[in-house]
Parts: sequence; structure tokens; C-alpha cells
Amino acid sequence: MTAISISARQGVPEDALSEDAALDLERLCGAPGDGIRVAPAIEGIERIEARLHGKFFEPHRHDTYAIGVTLGGVQTFQYRGESRFSNPGSIIIIHPDEVHDGGAGTDIGLRYRMMYLQPERLLAALDTAGGSLPFVAAPVVGDEALRQAIGEAVIDLDHGIDELALDDILARIAEGLCRHAGAGEIRSGKTDKIAVLRATDFLRANLDSPVGSPELEAISGLDRFTLARQFRKVLGTSPHRYLLMRRLERARQMIAKGESLAGAALETGFADQAHFTRHFKRAYGLTPGRWANLAVAG
Repeated sequence: MTAISISARQGVPEDALSEDAALDLERLCGAPGDGIRVAPAIEGIERIEARLHGKFFEPHRHDTYAIGVTLGGVQTFQYRGESRFSNPGSIIIIHPDEVHDGGAGTDIGLRYRMMYLQPERLLAALDTAGGSLPFVAAPVVGDEALRQAIGEAVIDLDHGIDELALDDILARIAEGLCRHAGAGEIRSGKTDKIAVLRATDFLRANLDSPVGSPELEAISGLDRFTLARQFRKVLGTSPHRYLLMRRLERARQMIAKGESLAGAALETGFADQAHFTRHFKRAYGLTPGRWANLAVAG
């Protein structure tokens, strides 16, 4: 399923934005080319990319965290009585139920990607004793680790997010919010290598099958967010990334032996060849077809 594009030239379909959507707009208007791409729905999470000029959003508020990255131009908004500015690469964090407006700070316009995260999706990942939400006083921050986590959530607006990948993303976002809220680090507890290795054994044994978080919780004995943190602590990566790379490794071996690209994709658990090609290129920097040609030539 592809992302929905809402263009200022076309107007907004009546059903394009629900009444309780994170962007509380009755209509969308702006310069030619202004628009909002809305990604396929994920429970409790909305993801968008916006391109706009001028002051675009009147003061409003939503009951979600608004967390995103400015990609181009200058993003300006009023928040808690002050004018705020976000340059390309900066992270924006707006706490639930805080009034803010928004728009482009220069004539060249603005481009950004944002996720609207319902607090209940964050609470389990926070794992804090009091269960309170972290409040980040500065709504514009710089944080490479947090930027990477947000980037993984919004890099592909044409598709959903794999369950294992989302667990890791939410765990890292929770850690980032706590850092900037002064709430301290979320501790993963004593290193549990045995639990992590049980999970890796299961993942390697199921390269051609879908693997969900409940299965890994049962195998490892850890909840999904603790497992995500422990996995990074022990192996430096996430369960989703570990599974993906083992699948790609097997696919490369199959292609080198003469298996077709479509056959290798199917046998290693990818939805289709396009899905396989997208992940292969991100992992190795070239398409599987190009790699196959080089492997045969070598």
C-alpha cells in the first residue's frame, strides 16, 4: 500500500484526514506544490511528510507526541510562549496537548517528516517506575542516535513498519526522550547473553518465516523492549536487523549458486522481489541484480 499524497493543487478528499487526525485541519491550502504525504496506518502512530510555504498551521494541539526531523528549509513555530526554529537535521519534539502553530521560516519553503506517537505506545517502552511521560522542555534538539531512530520510522512512507523493527525504534525513541527530559537512562538490567543467544538461534532457524515479537518474548523470556535493549547491548544491533541481515546473507549465497533473484527473495522470507531489492541495496549499496552479475564475473 502506498502513501496518500494530499496536494494543495488537488484539494483534500473528504476522507483524507479523519476527525481525530494528528493534523487537525478543516482544509489544506498553500502554494502550488504544497502537500502532505500520509503513510499507511500503524496502530497508535501516524507518519507524514509535509512540503509547504508560509505560515501553514494555525494554533492547535493533539494528544500525541509530535516527533520529527526537518529536512529542508527552516521550520518555525510558536511553542510555550516562544518562537522556535528548526534547521535541516534538527529534531522537533512536541509534548502531547501543547498548543503550537507551524510554517516555513523562509521563502524557499519547508520540508519535514513527522511521526505522531500516541503516549500509550510509548509507555511500555519507557519502563519507568512511575509510568510518567518524559517532558522535553526544548522542542528543538540535536541528537544523532535519536535522529537515526526517527529516520528509520519515517524513511519509507509507502509501507508499514515490521513489528520487530518497530519495537527497536520505540525503545530508542523512549531512551532519547528520557535523555532530553533529564529523566536518566532506561536501564536494560544485567546483561543476559543467554536470552539473546536463544533469540538468535530462533531467528536463524526461521529465516524463511515471519517472526513476531510474541514468539521472541516466549523464546527469550524477556519482554520485547527489554530484549531490544539487551540485543543492542550484546550484539550492537536489533533483532529485526539481525534477522534481515541473515536473510540477505542466505539470499546472496543462493544467487551465487545460480538461484534466480525472485526465487532467492521468496525462499528467504521477503514479501516480493521489490521488497528484497530495497533491503539488499540499503544493506550492500548495490542492487541484487548488479551483485549477481559481479559474483558470476568473479
